[in-house]
Amino acid sequence: MTTRKKKSNTRKARHEEIYRREIEKKPERKKVFETSSHIPLNPIYTPPDSKYDYSEKLGYPGEYPFTRGVYPTMYRVRPWTIRQYAGFGTALETNKRFHFLLDKGQKGLSVAFDLPTQMGYDSDDPAAQGEVGKVGVAIDSIEDMRVLFDGIPLDQISTSMTINSTAAILLAFYVALADEQGADRKRLSGTVQNDILKEYIARGTYVFPPGPSVRLITDMFAWCAEHLPNWNPISISGYHIREAGSTAVQEIAFTLSDAICYVEAGIEAGLDVDVFAPRLSFFFNAHNNLLEEVAKFRAARRLWARIMKTRFGARDQRSMLLRFHTQTAGCTLTAQQPDNNVIRVTLQALAAVLGGTQSLHTNSLDEALGLPSDNAAKIAVRTQQVILEESGVTDVIDPLGGSYLIESLTDDIETRAAALIDTIDEMGGMVKAIEAAYPQREIEKASYEYQKAIELGDQKVIGVNAYADEREAVADVFHIDPKVETNQISELKKRKTERDASAVEKALDELEQVAKGDGNLFPAILQAVKHSVTVGEICATLAKHFGRFKERTNLGR
Repeated sequence: MTTRKKKSNTRKARHEEIYRREIEKKPERKKVFETSSHIPLNPIYTPPDSKYDYSEKLGYPGEYPFTRGVYPTMYRVRPWTIRQYAGFGTALETNKRFHFLLDKGQKGLSVAFDLPTQMGYDSDDPAAQGEVGKVGVAIDSIEDMRVLFDGIPLDQISTSMTINSTAAILLAFYVALADEQGADRKRLSGTVQNDILKEYIARGTYVFPPGPSVRLITDMFAWCAEHLPNWNPISISGYHIREAGSTAVQEIAFTLSDAICYVEAGIEAGLDVDVFAPRLSFFFNAHNNLLEEVAKFRAARRLWARIMKTRFGARDQRSMLLRFHTQTAGCTLTAQQPDNNVIRVTLQALAAVLGGTQSLHTNSLDEALGLPSDNAAKIAVRTQQVILEESGVTDVIDPLGGSYLIESLTDDIETRAAALIDTIDEMGGMVKAIEAAYPQREIEKASYEYQKAIELGDQKVIGVNAYADEREAVADVFHIDPKVETNQISELKKRKTERDASAVEKALDELEQVAKGDGNLFPAILQAVKHSVTVGEICATLAKHFGRFKERTNLGR
């Protein structure tokens, strides 16, 4: 040991003794100091706590292992895309919100779809009753898509669509509309979430069993690689895993395990990893523990780069990039004292920026009560703009890099996430793990522990179990008019009677034949939507061959 290291360790030991004596006089304010992933936190971090080889673990931004960022210049040249997740009621109402947000300075659109659209039902299906237009916009056919993007040139914006089991259909609507606008497909940019595995784990908006669902995904990989070079055909989502109650470590581990499954499926389908992997993207949650969240994003970037390089033999550096969108944590928002949510969202957004996100959605302060009001949505956009233009944190790349704490946390999160990935690998991969309900059980345990901590008062939630005010005023809540469902159904039925019935029947017959074989499904879906075939009709046709997935309940939970 060098003299310098001996002196450093001696100083640390002396400080620890001083600290111990002080807390004997006056106890620490918490029983346990740890992150949300139960990583213990020292009172102070020093050089011995963050041992690393700079070139191996950090390097420079834009260079392997990309710990410090995916681009060499990051926000000094290219700020993140400011997005707001929007969608409610009819396509016309949502189109108005899109124009409102674009006028306020938003740079990209993020579309929320209602539950029937997400689960493959038309608005006039009995299964859709009471849900049309409630948690997102109702999109049944290409006609709705025309209204949704009226006055918005698709080759001049970036669009993210939060859609999974029916992602191929919604992307087909988008491409068909772009063709109508005369747009160059190669200029279309955006993302479809298209992450079906996390639906089985955490969310539940599935239609088909895992096998056919993954086939749809790999078919989109292949088609987009050839026709939509600037489109991300999947956004592998940890967001909903975290919303379901996972820890930060679980969010990273389960998300990357899902990604591993998709990469393996693409390779098994005969695709070159360096052809489709550069267009993979990710979607993460930004939670309240600011420093852990920053470290989480850095650890995920480094872990994914190593997985792609060592496990899959990727040669193209772009295949190793973990490019991600971030949304602030909806599960942390409170109906009590909703103005406090502005502060929570600001902290979460700051964590995403310090962690190097490529695009960001900030939740609105009233989302624990209902759909965002116009004013709340504007405040959410302004939050990002203040961070970008006034805070100064974007002037330097990875400004927290080299922090003893941040580097130690980054290492800890990476190590713990890698161990969980190894466990899933030993089970035979993520599909097998899902069938055994392993990630579901782990998330349930973490969620239970968090809720218990709140109820015991160990986890403070301002306005709920700390500093509560029984006299607080209830904020105005945005409601969907029940007439939305009636009008949507009426319009859909009218469209179905006016279209070319023989063309619809022919398109569905051709789609069914492709489903029975091993051809790429996307071209058949694209042709079908151009003949005004609906989401529900396409899903019903595919289900004839694929079946519909029903979750088993006897998995030993």
